[in-house]
Amino acid sequence: MIQTLSKVTDEAIAQIVEEMRVRRTTEVFLLFPMGSQFDHLIKQKLDKLGVFCLVADPATVRVEDIRRLRPIGIIISGGPASVHSEPPPFDTAILGLGIPVFGICLGFQMISKFAGCTVEPAEEREFGPHVFSRIGNSPLFRDCPQSFRVIQSHGDAVIADHSGFEVLGSTENAPVAAGRFRHLSGVQFHPEVEDTQHGDVIFDNFCFGTCRAKDRFPAENLALLKVEQVRKQIEGKKVLLALSGGSDSSTVAYILKHAIKEEAGRVRAVYIKGIDRPDDERFVGECFGTVLWLELVVVDATDRFLAVLAGKTAMKEKRRAMKSVYREVLEEQAVDFGAHFIAQGTLYTDLSESGQGYVSGARKATIKEHHNTVNNFSLPELIPLSDCVKDGCRNIGRALGVPEDLLVRHPFPGPGLVVRIEGEVTADKLRIARKVDDIYLAGLRKWDLYKTVWQAGGVITSTVTTCTKGDDATSGILVVLWAVWSVNGFTARWAELPPDFIREVSTQITDQIREVGAVAYRVSDKPPSTLEMG
Repeated sequence: MIQTLSKVTDEAIAQIVEEMRVRRTTEVFLLFPMGSQFDHLIKQKLDKLGVFCLVADPATVRVEDIRRLRPIGIIISGGPASVHSEPPPFDTAILGLGIPVFGICLGFQMISKFAGCTVEPAEEREFGPHVFSRIGNSPLFRDCPQSFRVIQSHGDAVIADHSGFEVLGSTENAPVAAGRFRHLSGVQFHPEVEDTQHGDVIFDNFCFGTCRAKDRFPAENLALLKVEQVRKQIEGKKVLLALSGGSDSSTVAYILKHAIKEEAGRVRAVYIKGIDRPDDERFVGECFGTVLWLELVVVDATDRFLAVLAGKTAMKEKRRAMKSVYREVLEEQAVDFGAHFIAQGTLYTDLSESGQGYVSGARKATIKEHHNTVNNFSLPELIPLSDCVKDGCRNIGRALGVPEDLLVRHPFPGPGLVVRIEGEVTADKLRIARKVDDIYLAGLRKWDLYKTVWQAGGVITSTVTTCTKGDDATSGILVVLWAVWSVNGFTARWAELPPDFIREVSTQITDQIREVGAVAYRVSDKPPSTLEMG
C-alpha cells in the first residue's frame, strides 16, 4: 500500500529532511491523487525523471501545510468526482500560493474553476484516443509536435470565459483541452498513460521548465531494493506463495528466491487448479516443479469452486465466491506448511481497480474486486509488487532472472475462467471455456501474434443463437473473442488482428466445439471498457 503525507508535523518534516539528505536535494514536489485509476502512473513518471515527489492526501493536507513544506511544484491528478456536482476534498487556497501547479483531467477542471472559468457537463464526452492540437507556444509542450495522440477520459468541459485564462490546446470535441492561468496550468487528457504520446516530455517540461527543478536523483536498482526489503521481513521465517505461473507471481517467486538465497524449506508455492487455462498447470510444473529452493504443491479445487459458484449469475457474486475458496486453500496450506507469511503477486493495478491504493480521503472508483486484495488472511501478507504496474513488474523480473517465457505470458485474471463465463459456472461451461482458450491462444502462437498482443481471451456468453451444423437447424452459444494492445493494463486499445486469422480461429471453434453456434470479436478500448468483460 502506498503511504501518503496526511499532515506536515515536526516528525514528518524530520523524515522529509532526512530523505532529502539521502537524495542530495533541497527540492520536493507534491502529488495530490484525486482517485484516478491512473494515479500511480503519474508517480512513476516523476520517479523516472528522478525528482523527489511526495504523495499528499487531498482531504487532510491544508494550505498551512504547504506553506511549511514549500514544495517547488504541485501535481493534481484526475478522478471520478465532478467540480460542479461532487466537489472533491481539497483546500483550494493552495492554488493561490503562487507555487506552479499542473492539473490533469479533474485537476485541470479544478484549477480552471479556481481561475474563474465555467466547468460544466460536456455535450460530447471523450473517452479513449483523440488528437490534441497545440495553440500557441507554451513551454509545457516544448519539443512536442503541433498535433499528437492523447488519451481522454472525462465528461466535464472547461469553458474559457475568463479573460486571464489562456487556451493552450484543443481536441475535436474539447475546444479547451489544455490551458494556463498565471502559475496554474493543466490538460484534459492523461499524459501519464503510455498511449498518450509525448507524456514524458510534458512532465519533464513542467518539472524542469516551469518549476525550474535542478536535481535528478539517480534511480536505485529497484529489483535489488525489493529483495533487500523482503529479506529483512522474512529473515529466518517461512513463506507460502500463491503461484499461478503468470509474470506477477513468478516475479515474487524470484524475489523470494534471492531473499532466501535459495535456501531449501523456506518457500512453498501453491498452484490452485480448477478454473485455470489448459496449459497453466503444465507450465508451472516445468518452470518450478524441480527447483530446490521452492516446494510446489498443486491443489485441485475444482469441486469446491463449482460448489460455491452454483446458482450464482452476477459477476460480482461469482468473484466473491471464487475468492472464498482461494482464501480457504491458502489458509489451509499455510497451516500445513507452518508459514509465517502469505505472499501474492498483487500489483498496484489490482489494488487501484479494487478501490484500494492510496491511504487517502479521495473517493476512488471501484472497477472490480480482485481476488488478491483485502483477503484478511490470518497471517501477514507479503505483496512486494503493490507499488508496480505490469511493465514495471516485468522489468523487475528480468533484472532477477525470471525466464522470459514467464514474463511474456499474457496476464490471466485471478478468478480465472469464472470471469469469462456469463451466468452460472458449470462443469460443461468450464470445459467449453478451456477449449476456446486453447484454440485461440494456439492460433495466436501459430500466426506469430501472441507476443504482439498484450492480452487475449474468449467469453462464453449467455446468448444463444440459431445456427446450422450439418443439415439440421439448431442453436448454439455465442462466444466473444477479444484481444488488446497495452503496456500496463491501465489503458488498452483493441487489437486489430488480421481478418484471415479471426476467420480461421472462428471456424476452428465452431467446428471443434459442438455447443458453440457463433463467434464475435470485441472492438472496444479501455476506457470505456475494462479488459475482462466480467
